Amino acid sequence: MVKLRLKRCGRKQRAIYRIVAIDVRSRREGRDLRKVGFYDPIKKKTYLNVPAILYFLEKGAQPTGTVHDIFKKAELFKELRINQSKKLSNK
Repeated sequence: MVKLRLKRCGRKQRAIYRIVAIDVRSRREGRDLRKVGFYDPIKKKTYLNVPAILYFLEKGAQPTGTVHDIFKKAELFKELRINQSKKLSNK
């Protein structure tokens, strides 16, 4: 199973997190499948690769709680619903 979760980067006391798609059996610093964004809690900045995130969510990847909150704040789930409704109407 694939999860979208945070991977810690940066130096001591100045953590920056990458948002990655990773196998659930891997550890936090393990090898990721793909980098899909980053989150800087100090500067309150977020970068999301929306097409890659939507691809993994449509394939069944589950975001962790914190990543889910980041996506919710970025209103990513609205785009997911729009994409799903477009696919249903095209069939």
